[in-house]
Amino acid sequence: MPARTLPTIPVSEVEAHNSDQSCYVTIGAKVYDVTSFLSDHPGGGDLILEYGGKDVKDIMEDELSHTHSEAAYEILDESLVGFMPTEPILNGATKSSKPAEIVPLPPSEQGQAELRAQPPLYAATGMSSAEDLERETDVTADYKTYKFLDLSRPLLMQVWNGGFDKDFYLEQIHRPRHYRGGDSAPLFGNFLEPLSLTPWWVVPSLWVPPSMYGTWWGMSALGIAPTVGYWVFGLFFWTIIEYVLHRFLFHVDVHLPNNRVAITAHFLLHGIHHYLPMDRYRLVMPPTLFAALAAPFWRFAHSIIFWNYHAAVVAYCGGIFGYVCYDCTHYFLHHRTLPAYYHALKKYHLAHHFADYENGFGVTSRFWDRIFGTEITMSSPKVVKAN
Repeated sequence: MPARTLPTIPVSEVEAHNSDQSCYVTIGAKVYDVTSFLSDHPGGGDLILEYGGKDVKDIMEDELSHTHSEAAYEILDESLVGFMPTEPILNGATKSSKPAEIVPLPPSEQGQAELRAQPPLYAATGMSSAEDLERETDVTADYKTYKFLDLSRPLLMQVWNGGFDKDFYLEQIHRPRHYRGGDSAPLFGNFLEPLSLTPWWVVPSLWVPPSMYGTWWGMSALGIAPTVGYWVFGLFFWTIIEYVLHRFLFHVDVHLPNNRVAITAHFLLHGIHHYLPMDRYRLVMPPTLFAALAAPFWRFAHSIIFWNYHAAVVAYCGGIFGYVCYDCTHYFLHHRTLPAYYHALKKYHLAHHFADYENGFGVTSRFWDRIFGTEITMSSPKVVKAN
């Protein structure tokens, strides 16, 4: 993993990491992620979990409990993930001649006030509301702080050559950035760049006419009532495909192989959208990509409705229309003022970006999220309040 400037972590976020899934401990201002050490601790992982989210300075120095070797402290040093600005530490930093050695915050009243005035944050994304998605990213400061991607340079080769560990990569792409008011950051940086940029209107312009023609062609053989039935079936079936693709392909995060081929493919497929969610030209699927998916979808439709070629074509056209609705809805949820029904849907989808990317996979509706238990609940314990 490349070197990076370690972040300042709110006290309540540290305290929330107290399970065998994610366990932090602190010594003074330093925050350590000891999750991977739980199974290797000589005294057992349960002993560490008793101090999950807490300061371990006293227990580490308690000779009656256990004498810790230099190796134990070396393991902690390797697990350092950030700094926690507690009240005494903040006060000490403001009085110190070398405050940066105490906590990486400006030792000023303004610096303290900004930290204490932070709104509730979501630990996974570092954001508090949908408005944060449109907060301009300082490109230079962002790269200096996280050592991930420089938004002013072509992104693809940075991902390919970055040598990023999977966990670091996933952590970064799920902390959204906003580039120049929604402009598109360079991806290829060459003649291929236009292929990655798709205005929303291209999707209905390209796919609605053949979808309508196929429906009309099928109706000439089937009649009106069967055509409507098969077309609606295709439209409904698309909603399942939408959910499955979003959840199990676009968000393959846990099962993503830890190599640059997989990470780069993930970035191109969906990672770039979570990294730059308000990029208005990368919100709908490029025609070249959907054309590649259209062929297997065509075969899939004919394998399901194998008894009637015309019926399979009509169902396929209904599914294509569902895809058009999906892509256009996705764009409008990010960039348009919508009717009342869509206000709730817009809020729901944007929460998938700023609050909980592990749930909320429905875009055109939350129906399948409710069925499969992945509906976003904004009272989720993932909410972390900054001090």
